[in-house]
Amino acid sequence: MGTSTQSANSNSVEPSTSSLPEIPAPRVISSGANQYSMIGKSIMIKGEIVASDPVYVYGIVEGSINAPEHRVTIGKEGRVKADISAREVVIMGDVCGNLEGGERVEIRSDGSLIGNLATRRIYIEEGAVLSGSVDVHKPSKKERAEAREDLHADNGQEEAELERGSVVSFPVTELAEEIAS
Repeated sequence: MGTSTQSANSNSVEPSTSSLPEIPAPRVISSGANQYSMIGKSIMIKGEIVASDPVYVYGIVEGSINAPEHRVTIGKEGRVKADISAREVVIMGDVCGNLEGGERVEIRSDGSLIGNLATRRIYIEEGAVLSGSVDVHKPSKKERAEAREDLHADNGQEEAELERGSVVSFPVTELAEEIAS
């Protein structure tokens, strides 16, 4: 149970005199590029979550979630009553709150969103539920210029999409009435 030490000059192992059990040191599981935060099915959080890594929610969150540089994913078992602000948001569970998806918001077929949504790009699968207003905004001139620089490095496929971008905002009232009945 105790730790052992080895002297630099000999090959013999000397047992330590500590009577405390050996506690393993924490392991680094992955590099910074693969780190994420996960809220498991058995966890309920009430309050504010501020994340500098991607966030996966399979449990319950009430309050707010803020991950401006990363993706927030709500799993099928996830139940969120919170405002969410993130670079990307993927909903496969239930969300009640306002969403600010800087780049993209996806609502998958099992997902539901009751609240207002603002983003640049939106993807809604058949069977998904959305009740609230949707604001799809156009990138600013500075963001378009940066995107064009990136496009020159790529194939230039998205340039037409940038030119077509516009502001769209509309309430989804018929769907809300259908859900209420």
